[in-house]
Amino acid sequence: MKYAILSDVHGNLEALEVVLAHTRAEGCEKYVCGGDVVGYNANPRECIQRIRETNMPCVMGNHDEYIGLDCDLSAFNPYAAEAVIWARQQLNEEERRWLSTLRRIRLVDSFSVVHCTWDSPKNWGYVQTEHDAVSSFLYQPTQVSFHGHTHVPLSFVLTPKSNKPEDLGAGRVTGGFYDTITVEKGHKYFVNVGSVGQPRDGDPRAAYVTYDTAGGVIKLHRLDYDIASTQAKIRKAGLPERLAERLEIGK
Repeated sequence: MKYAILSDVHGNLEALEVVLAHTRAEGCEKYVCGGDVVGYNANPRECIQRIRETNMPCVMGNHDEYIGLDCDLSAFNPYAAEAVIWARQQLNEEERRWLSTLRRIRLVDSFSVVHCTWDSPKNWGYVQTEHDAVSSFLYQPTQVSFHGHTHVPLSFVLTPKSNKPEDLGAGRVTGGFYDTITVEKGHKYFVNVGSVGQPRDGDPRAAYVTYDTAGGVIKLHRLDYDIASTQAKIRKAGLPERLAERLEIGK
């Protein structure tokens, strides 16, 4: 089975449409979303519709929660908070209810999906280093798991001390950027699939991952999209200029 795993769409319809078209060309049979369908960009309703039309399992991201519910925004930076308030006003009650009732974790086939960390998925912590990943590996229920949240595609791998059964849950954690990963027996993988709608690794192209479960191959894809159109919509909506500017630099 070939899956497309995408995350952090953040209301960027232009990027989402390019990604979905590419998944079809890649022969993907099923889809999974790692959360944050909304936030930052100007098409929250349309992106929700497109995600729901594919009937893909989707986990809750922090922006999904904060837009779906009337949460306190004091922990958000001013740009993000302004976008949250704006998006709340664009969505109807049913759409906000859909966001607010998404699960925080999903088991799909032989792998799992979470938006942020496995050790505390309700607190929206970031996995940015090997040290951060260690705690998640302690709770990760499957050999392969995908996440988002940081908008940076990094892969963390737990290599066992040995092939002895008692050593399979412990070992050395390494991490870094990736293009293709081949899943090896005994290893555990916690893979950030990057962001469809607001990449932050210095590459402005939309990101998503394919996972061939039969062959055990995970592949990162980067795609050009019409950034200028997305920026124009942000400006027309009166959202912060910073949200438009950052798209072209991938930061």
